Amino acid sequence: MSIYENKLKMRDGSEYSLEELKGKVLLIVNTATGCGFTPQYKGLEDLYENYRDKGLEILDIPCDQFGHQAPGDDNEIHEFCTMKYDTKFPRFAKSEVNGENELSLYTFLKSEMAEDSVNGLKNKTIMKGVEKLSTTCKNKGDIKWNFTKFLVDRQGNVVGRYSPTTKPEDLEEEIKKYI
Repeated sequence: MSIYENKLKMRDGSEYSLEELKGKVLLIVNTATGCGFTPQYKGLEDLYENYRDKGLEILDIPCDQFGHQAPGDDNEIHEFCTMKYDTKFPRFAKSEVNGENELSLYTFLKSEMAEDSVNGLKNKTIMKGVEKLSTTCKNKGDIKWNFTKFLVDRQGNVVGRYSPTTKPEDLEEEIKKYI
C-alpha cells in the first residue's frame, strides 16, 4: 500500500484523495483546539507560509481522542483555527487516529514509523506523563497525544515521526532536506 491510496474526509463531507498530493512533501498532524500544544498552530502556519510554494503541504486532522481536547464540530474547529491562528493549510474532518475506527492513513503511517522521535530529557519526561493520560494508546505504534507529526517525502516515504513536544519550527531543517 502507498500513502496515496488513502482518502480523507473533508469538513463538508466530501472525500479527498491523497493521490492529489503526489510529489509534495507532507507534514501530517493530529490536532486539537483545547490542548496545551494548540499554540503549535502558529508554528505550523509559519512553516506553511514559508514552504508551501516549494512543495510543502500540511494536513491538519483534528482528533478528539486525547482528553476530549477538540470540542466542537468541524466548522467550529475551522473557525477557531482561522480566527486565532490565521491558518490557511488544509483542515479535514475530525477523525480518530487510534483504535477500531482509526483512519486508514494513520494505520499506514504507524506501520511505517512506530515510534516518536523525542529529543531531550525534559521532553521525554513530559511525554511519559502524557502517555499515562492517554486512554487510546494501547498498541505499539499508537499515537500518544495531540500534535504528533509525520513527515513524508515527495516519493511518499514516511521519513519522520515527531512527538507533540517537537515544535513545528524545530522541523524546519528536516523539512528543507526534502523540499
